[in-house]
Order: sequence, then C-alpha cells, then structure tokens
Amino acid sequence: MKQQLTLAATAVLLALTAGAATAQEKLKIGVIVTLSGPPAALGAQVRDGFALAVKDLGGKIGGREVEIVNVDDELKPDGAVIKVRGLLEREKVDFVVGPIFSNILQAIHKPVTENKTFLISPNAGPSSYAGKDCSPFFYVTSYQNDQNFRVLGKVAQDRGYKRMFLMVPNYQAGRDSVAGFKLDFKGEIVEESYLPLNTIDFQPELTKINSQKPDAVFTFMPGGLGVNLVKQYRQAGLADRIPVLSAFTVDESTLPAQQDAAVGMFGGANWAPNLDNPQSKKFVAAYEAAYNMVPGTYAMQAYDAAMLIDSAVKAVKGDLSNKEAVSAALGKADFTSLRGSFKFNTNGYPIQNFYLTKVAKRPDGKFQTEIVEKVFSETGDSYAKDCKPAK
Repeated sequence: MKQQLTLAATAVLLALTAGAATAQEKLKIGVIVTLSGPPAALGAQVRDGFALAVKDLGGKIGGREVEIVNVDDELKPDGAVIKVRGLLEREKVDFVVGPIFSNILQAIHKPVTENKTFLISPNAGPSSYAGKDCSPFFYVTSYQNDQNFRVLGKVAQDRGYKRMFLMVPNYQAGRDSVAGFKLDFKGEIVEESYLPLNTIDFQPELTKINSQKPDAVFTFMPGGLGVNLVKQYRQAGLADRIPVLSAFTVDESTLPAQQDAAVGMFGGANWAPNLDNPQSKKFVAAYEAAYNMVPGTYAMQAYDAAMLIDSAVKAVKGDLSNKEAVSAALGKADFTSLRGSFKFNTNGYPIQNFYLTKVAKRPDGKFQTEIVEKVFSETGDSYAKDCKPAK
C-alpha cells in the first residue's frame, strides 16, 4: 500500500512539474532586419522599438515570458532565406518580425508562411502580398508601399503644382514610388530621372532642376542617397526656391546626418513624433530616454507589431496550436496603436491615416518630422479587393 501511495504521489508530482514547465515555456520571436551597412539605422529602430514594447509589457508577450532572437539579414536576399530557416528550424520561433526592405520580404515570405509561422512586417509592404497572393499568416503594421508616395501626389495636385520633376533610384521600389505619386497627380512631369543606387553626386540633376524650374520636386532617396541629395540640394541654393516632396528621404533615420539641410522639406507618412495622443507621446519620451534618438516610423511600427502579437497571444490564452484562431486574433488588431486609428483590411494590411510632414528643428537642437496636415483618413490600399481571405 505504501509503495502504491508513493508511486501515485510521484505521478502527481511529475504531472504538476510538467504542467509548470509547459506554463513557463517561453514564447520565441525572431526579428530579422538589416543591422549592417548604411541602412543599419533603419533596422536598429525596428529592433529597439520592438524591444521597448516588450519592456513596457513587463518582459512578457500575452502573459508568457518571451525570448527575442535578433538576426541581421545584411540586405542580402539569399542570405536572409538561410537565416530565416535557422529561425524556423533551429530556434523554432513562434513569430517572425521583419524585414525593412521589400526585396528581403519577397525572399523570406514563402519559407515563413509555408511553414505556417506568422510573419509580421513592421516596414516592408509590397503590393505582391496585398492582393491575390495575400496570406492568413502575413500581417503588416506599416502600410502598403504605394501609400506614402500617393500622399505626395495628392498634395502636389491639391496645392496646384502644374510641373513636377521626379527623381528616384533605378530599381523596383523607385519605379513603384513614381507609380504611387502619379495616382493623384494630373499635371505635367517635366522629367523622370532614374539614378543608380550608388549615386553620390547629384549635380547633373540639380542643374536640370535649376534650368527647368519645376513647381516642386518629388523624390524617393532612402538612406545615404537621401543624405547626399539633401545636402547638395541645399548647397545648390534650391531648397528655398523649389519645394521638395519626398518619402523615406527626410525622416528620423536620415535627419541626424542631414540636420539643418533638411529643415522645411516635406514627407508623406502614417505617423510623426509630434502626433498628439497620450500613447504616442509616452512612446517618444521613453524611446529618446532609452536610445538618445528621435524615433521614426520604423520604431513606431515595430512597437505596434509587438503590441499586436501581445493582443493575439492574450486572445488565445497563450495557446498557439490553433493557427486559425491565432490568425483571427491578429486580424482583430485588438490593441491601442501609437498612431491612433488602426485596423486591418481583409488582406492583413492596415487601414489608417496618412499625413504630410515637414522637417523641423526642435528647441533642444534635435531634428524631427512634424505633421502639417492629414491627407487621407482611415484609408486602405487598392489591392485588398483582390484578396480572398481564408475561410
């Protein structure tokens, strides 16, 4: 009898121990962004914005302890595939968050979603996954790529600009930016200038702008391209005569290098650090205190990505085994976005507000983008109609 009681007690103890171990099993999230080379500033904002959210959640996601595995995709699509497979097969992550660039997303999207692992993009939002190739395992907390550029075309049209000079890098995102701009602008394009991604000297284009005297310039020059262009544009004496409408050219990732040269230049965005709501103000103050930098949309969208995952894990009570239930919980977007109004369209891309922003120098000497006006209210992308969500 004593032996039977001992065995029974041992069995109960083992069951309790196993249950406790299961309850304490960590949620694993892989963050894959560019953390080397000139674009590293963008990836660092995503990494740090996500980490700040986890900190604000007490180190837990959906009530579960969480382990974050950060990976540098090095802006190399083939290498990114190898690294994301490591996250899936070796690390066995529950979610993948990233990347920054659309060409990397196009490389990793299939390996992640076919593995039935949820991929949350905090920045890249190409049209390729917004329409018929949408997936219940893919959600975007940023935008569909066309939308920020469309803001600027709408502004140019509304302000009565008749003649525009367009200047972008000669690759897919550059061509997409021009297409987005043209959606609402109906005036004359005096020139479309497509430049190599390694352009350093913009003098030939600046000479054309000076001679053609357009009403304004539209440009998309991310990272180091934007730093060089903005400085040279100011030095050429054009900044006070011909307005610049841009996206991802003057933002919180480039302003530390551009500084005074960028003041007064316009951008299109879904958020800016001066957005007037309590959660955004708290986030900006906490981010600056933690990292001594002004956060940009990259950090904001990553923070929201963490809060989105937290809301979904809570909704399913920490049980991720029912993929359909997790997808439905993600789709509800039951969290308070730093940008305020936010919900998902049927394709997993946001319905949100978009703004015209302007670069300003703050009293403390730091530079940031600030909202000038709301251009689109609670708008989705044009591709969602082609997405047939899974039943």
